[in-house]
Amino acid sequence: MIAKLYSASLLGVDAFLVEVEVDVAKGLPSFNIVGLPDTAVQESRERVRAALKNAEFQFPIQRITVNLAPADVKKEGPVFDLPIAIGILIANEELPETCNDDNIIIGELSLNGRIRPVSGVLSIALLARAKGIANIILPQENAREAAIVEGINIYPASNLRQVVRFLNKEISIPSFYVNKEELMSNKDEYPVDFSDVKGQQQAKRALEVAAAGGHNALMIGPPGCGKTMLAKRIPTILPSLTLEESVEITRLYSISNLVDKKEPIMTSRPFRSPHHTISDIGLIGGGTVPKPGEISLAHHGVLFLDEFPEFGRSTLESLRQPLENGSVTISRALRSVNYLSNFMLVAAANPCPCGYYGDSEKQCTCTSYQIQRYRSKISGPLLDRIDIQIEVPRLNYKELIDRKNNGEISSDIRIRVEQARKIQMSRFRDRNIYNNAQMNRKDIQKHCQLSKEAWNLLTKAMERLKLSARAYDKILKLARTIADLELKEEIQTAHIAEAIQYRSLDREYLF
Repeated sequence: MIAKLYSASLLGVDAFLVEVEVDVAKGLPSFNIVGLPDTAVQESRERVRAALKNAEFQFPIQRITVNLAPADVKKEGPVFDLPIAIGILIANEELPETCNDDNIIIGELSLNGRIRPVSGVLSIALLARAKGIANIILPQENAREAAIVEGINIYPASNLRQVVRFLNKEISIPSFYVNKEELMSNKDEYPVDFSDVKGQQQAKRALEVAAAGGHNALMIGPPGCGKTMLAKRIPTILPSLTLEESVEITRLYSISNLVDKKEPIMTSRPFRSPHHTISDIGLIGGGTVPKPGEISLAHHGVLFLDEFPEFGRSTLESLRQPLENGSVTISRALRSVNYLSNFMLVAAANPCPCGYYGDSEKQCTCTSYQIQRYRSKISGPLLDRIDIQIEVPRLNYKELIDRKNNGEISSDIRIRVEQARKIQMSRFRDRNIYNNAQMNRKDIQKHCQLSKEAWNLLTKAMERLKLSARAYDKILKLARTIADLELKEEIQTAHIAEAIQYRSLDREYLF
């Protein structure tokens, strides 16, 4: 007898429907799985055999063939354990043939029949809704994640025997439900705050501008001046996540098996800070079985690269295309997958290898050659994609011990940032861009209207500081964001002057 039921697998961040066909026929005892299964799927044979026996079901001593269709797409992971076991029971007439109607079944089996959680459940739930499939039977630990998707019934199960009794209609499993509004009410809870950072008012202002316009930023300063501390607090001033953004982030974390089972949806903007020894694949994504890299895990959040020049040259250069497109395409011989990677790049660097070039307190011990070699690790095309370049000076002792002036709290800064973002969303509502940093030359010409005095100042700056055409566009984008923070339609002289101060590298001031 042949049994057919539905399961699902992942291809990149998306799921696709898999028909699990099980044939139990007379012949020499064997158990074969076909349809391009990977090693984990092939090993399902032993897990399913042991789980059925230990759950006190009869395992047929016959020729068992399992086909996973479509047969030309590779199937990965242990997600097919449960549907294969159910298919064998149907084919062996221990379950009615009609019990699998309108269900997607997923789950890994332990040897005693317990159902273990799997990754990518949110994508599978979205697939079920898109295909009009009403029910998903899945591991108990994955229920909260899948229940985020409306319009489908989520039936969580803890073991194989419970699923069999449910399909036989001997017991009922209540459909699982979560309150999405309650889940999203926990957003923007961070253990850190901008008020923790002493002094550094100029750097704080620059990061506020960066957050308001979605600009990438590079902080340069001596060791211990607070660059990392500032970077870790950037998510606290970014606009609150919408439900759609939370779902996008959660899908990426789900397929990477990084979702907290107690908190099924990501409610805070991610902050990723990989070590400078990270590989190209670790940063961008990929591998034999392509997985998202750090740039995708930072989607709608912050990717912080500390000790920026210490990263491998090829690793840094691989950032250029994702920074432009907001996504990364990973191509392999048999497949090509696309991962979203719309992140805010924040980098920190020392001015030289010893870290004290230009410092007011400590003397630099580096030679000119060492300084030049250190600085040349960051290429011009990569710097071209970093809008804000600021110096973060050493704090003096009085600033460090001052307990009265802790600075502005993050929630107050976020209010201004969200106001500026709303202006930009309205401005670009007919375009597929969301902030000032994504403007092209036509957008700049249309939306960056300067007063006469502002034009004069920009002209003088271009001539005296020998700024490039690249710097010209960046200054206008930054000035547009600064004007948005002040709720001004026309860009004024003060806005241009502040934007010029954020182009330190173009002025050859630091690097």
